[in-house]
Amino acid sequence: MHIQLVRHATLRVGYNGHILLVDPMLSQAGEMPATVNTPNQRPNPGVELPMSVEEVLDGVDAILITHTHMDHLDEAAVRQLPKHVPLFCQPPDREKLKNHGFEQVIVVEDDYEWEGIHFDRTGGRHGTGEIGEKMGPVSGFVLKARDGNEPTLYLTGDTIWCEEVEHALKSHEPDVVVPFAGAAQFLVGDPITMTKEDIVQLAQAAGNSHIFVAHMEVWNHCLLSRSELVEYVRANDLSDRIQIPQNGEKIEYQR
Repeated sequence: MHIQLVRHATLRVGYNGHILLVDPMLSQAGEMPATVNTPNQRPNPGVELPMSVEEVLDGVDAILITHTHMDHLDEAAVRQLPKHVPLFCQPPDREKLKNHGFEQVIVVEDDYEWEGIHFDRTGGRHGTGEIGEKMGPVSGFVLKARDGNEPTLYLTGDTIWCEEVEHALKSHEPDVVVPFAGAAQFLVGDPITMTKEDIVQLAQAAGNSHIFVAHMEVWNHCLLSRSELVEYVRANDLSDRIQIPQNGEKIEYQR
């Protein structure tokens, strides 16, 4: 298995002989407005893709959408993604994705198997209180190879550390976890994605799992920097298990 961080939550995952594209956001830097009522009112995304769109889409066999906020599926992606490949999603997003023209929208209610890959959908909380409610439903996904020849992979989706994430860790015992971090925040309320404290708590709860941190330094309200997270991880003696990749970086994992 390999995971390549394209940018933000966009990942290319090589799994069981297939390439899965996760949460594609393909806009050029500054093409979209800043999220309102947030710090750092600059256009999004804040950086360019580290590769061409053609390279991002090269060889993609399936698409996985954790939820449809514009930083996980933007208009540029809707225009350019192949419409004929299988697209896996959470139940609330079915009609929206069909209306975008995708021809094989596969809803993962609880679990689903495709090409020897078993998908389990997990829960999460995209913030706390009223803000968390307004952010709408989000999902994570666990991937397991039917023949057991790949590491179990858990993509948390946009969530803070919560009971649902803790339950997913205990239930699936993933070898690799991809948390969506960045400590995204509005002008009021608590963070709506994982903070540095959440990342360390996740790592401590995840046994010997490797942690591949995504969702950083691209969207205007993601306030946690890589350098700050590196220092906090080092202070908690977790540098050997927590990888904080740069955009475009690929990491391989073995069973």
